[in-house]
Amino acid sequence: MEIALADLDSPAFAALLEEHRRAMQATAPAESQHALDLTGLRRADVRVWVLHEDGALLGCGALQHLDAAHAEIKAMRTARAHLRRGVARTLLDHLIAQARRDGYARLSLETGSMAYFEPARRLYANAGFVPCAPFAGYVDDPHSVYLTRTL
Repeated sequence: MEIALADLDSPAFAALLEEHRRAMQATAPAESQHALDLTGLRRADVRVWVLHEDGALLGCGALQHLDAAHAEIKAMRTARAHLRRGVARTLLDHLIAQARRDGYARLSLETGSMAYFEPARRLYANAGFVPCAPFAGYVDDPHSVYLTRTL
């Protein structure tokens, strides 16, 4: 498996992002969907990485700069065909290590509260993330869980 900065113009990346968008639409009301679209992922304060193996796109993850000490994990997605292979853990480990290299002291994220997101919440808990209050403009939402960890 190889991690690299994402080619946001790649048709495979666009397909993975569309898969992510469809899953979010099926699991949460529109006002509780906080996934960045392609325009959001192109912002200067966001960097996106992808994981490939033998030419196949396995998943993606991003870091969004919030301030000098705080970044947010965005766009975490494992391609449906590659679930339960350690893709998300590999990407999460990379994002945590990158955030440390970038000098952030805190890393946070928002994920869903529904059963669909239970595997993601377990992944984050196993990586040291703990519940926190809404951050960076998020508001209390019964469909969202906010998590953070110090680096």
